[in-house]
Amino acid sequence: MTTDDVPTAAPERPDPAGMEFEQARDALEDVVKRLQAGTDSLQQSLDLWEWGEKLAARCEEFLAAATARVADVVGSDADASGPTRG
Repeated sequence: MTTDDVPTAAPERPDPAGMEFEQARDALEDVVKRLQAGTDSLQQSLDLWEWGEKLAARCEEFLAAATARVADVVGSDADASGPTRG
């Protein structure tokens, strides 16, 4: 076995937990592009996939929070306008 045959560690990537939505979304788009290109090794692709899953989860956290905020505002507006008549 030569040094070329030794698997390399996954590159250090930023923790998605510290990313803003746009950062996580852009990084996820890059992951998808690389996986679709199919130019990485199997191990690199697996590492990318795992990181992509973490990025997607981070994006989902932001989207869930945004959905809840919209629901609160819509609910508040409905409460403030009183009952509706049909």
